[in-house]
Amino acid sequence: MGRPTIADIARQAGVSKGAVSFALNGRPGVSEATRARILRVAEEMNWRPHSAARALGGARSDAVGLVIARPARTIGVEPFFSQLLSGLQAVLSASSVALHLMVVEDTAAEIGVYRRWASEHRVDGFIVVDLQVRDPRLPVLDELGLPAVVLGGPGKGGNQLRIWADDREAMLSIVDYLAAVGHRRIAHLAGLPHFQHTQRRIRALRDASRRLGLEEAVSVPTDFSDAEGAAATRTLLSRARRPTAIVYDSDVMAVAGLGVAGEMGVAVPGELSIVSFDDSVLARIVHPPLTALSRDTFALGEQVARSLLEALDGAGPGRDLQMPTPRLTVRESTSPPGAPGAPATPSMAGPAAGAAARSGAGSLPGVVPARVVDSGSEPV
Repeated sequence: MGRPTIADIARQAGVSKGAVSFALNGRPGVSEATRARILRVAEEMNWRPHSAARALGGARSDAVGLVIARPARTIGVEPFFSQLLSGLQAVLSASSVALHLMVVEDTAAEIGVYRRWASEHRVDGFIVVDLQVRDPRLPVLDELGLPAVVLGGPGKGGNQLRIWADDREAMLSIVDYLAAVGHRRIAHLAGLPHFQHTQRRIRALRDASRRLGLEEAVSVPTDFSDAEGAAATRTLLSRARRPTAIVYDSDVMAVAGLGVAGEMGVAVPGELSIVSFDDSVLARIVHPPLTALSRDTFALGEQVARSLLEALDGAGPGRDLQMPTPRLTVRESTSPPGAPGAPATPSMAGPAAGAAARSGAGSLPGVVPARVVDSGSEPV
């Protein structure tokens, strides 16, 4: 038997379809005894309202949408997104709200999905990731008129609530640490160049390089994949004057880069220090374990979901919500150049003095030992 309809309920209860509609929608027009009989029959037939029909009638669809415009092969191995989705689902499921997820190849396709889901009343709101420079999605979301929470910011454009962490300050904490232990040639394997967070990290490295007087600081855009991370690492390590430290914008790329270093006979950390902008199980189980920026991405997903549900109820917290800046967790993949062994403790001479002056403190800002940050949760 297929999905039961109002006509099926009417036939079983011996009433008209109009009476069934009145009873199921809590409207007057039927006696209480008839209403009770209709509801009992509907329950016995396991009838549930059709979501599209409910939406067309003005009811909520009880679903939100997330569309990700990245190559599917990179999403499948990305711990950041698995933890973000877990946090989203934890809050949405508790409120009986579904998450519609679609991975598409480009921004045009993403906008097409927004328009289709909105016109079909498939979702009540959207979660938006990977905020872009002059992002074309924001005016479309304004036009559609559905609540949306953007993971990324701050910035201009669009009326959506934004939730963000300070990528610039996070990158500065990495560069200050590397410079403090003696690195003068630092490379950055960045993500996609049209993402706002990629641009903030690139600018932060450039500005820190000028302030600290580094010999070289270069950013190389990639698609976040292990393949491009490995290829770019191989190119950098093949140079006559190769970098002594590489910062990777994802843990997947950092692990791939570690593998290339081993393949080429470049000792980590003795000849090359490696830092990941994301922390995960991947970063902790490799040898040596990777120095990384740690944050609780599961909690980030929970906050995004809570904020969207509040926006759907007309009780959002405001325009922007800043989350804690990721903290640098120092592990065995970093040391002074040419000095293999355990992670270095920065001295307060040379570049470290500049970092201390910037922070106004006697230690580098945001740098904590691994044993302090590492907890039972899954920071990313």
